Amino acid sequence: MSTPDDASREEAAQDAVSSLPRGKRGSYAKGQARRQQIVEEALVVFARSGFDAGSLRAIARGVGVTPAGLLHHFSSKEELFVEVLRQRDERIRAAVGDPAEHRLIEQSADVVAYNQSAPRGLSALYTTVAADAIDPAHPAHAEFVDRYRDSAASAERIIAAGQAAGEIRADVDPARAGRLISAVMDGLQQQFLLDEEVDMVALFDEFVRGYLRPL
Repeated sequence: MSTPDDASREEAAQDAVSSLPRGKRGSYAKGQARRQQIVEEALVVFARSGFDAGSLRAIARGVGVTPAGLLHHFSSKEELFVEVLRQRDERIRAAVGDPAEHRLIEQSADVVAYNQSAPRGLSALYTTVAADAIDPAHPAHAEFVDRYRDSAASAERIIAAGQAAGEIRADVDPARAGRLISAVMDGLQQQFLLDEEVDMVALFDEFVRGYLRPL
């Protein structure tokens, strides 16, 4: 139940919001919309040219702003790329959910199916930059090292739990399997991007049946 003090505080908060200049609220919304435009154009440019060759100038030109105007929203190309990757992860998470105990195999299969049906731009960008990031001097090198390590560690824990529940073969090494799952997924994605006749879903199901499922 609210008290008179609670009601007073709520009124004060509403008054404070109402007192904001309309121009500032509109400017903020426009700024957020412009920021998203930049992210979407960066996806196109990075997917087409790669991280190194994809320039901020090209991204700015595609959005209709100056390079200086772009840097008002993102301080560097690295920051912009990290945001592109974050939004990629969010789209996949929204579509298939997070890996969880008793659902690792199903969730991984859902990711494969999503990548096979989703627009190719995000998958192409991820595959291209992951290959470029092999170079320790690449700005995204540490990002991808951490990404694969975290994914493998999470998968290892879930695989061990699946073995205890009898859902995954007992003779599989959880740490190695954690690495192999992402390796198979990425390898299939690369082949699919080269040849759309490659059925990633069927091939991943074959890997799961032959390697992870109990005999």
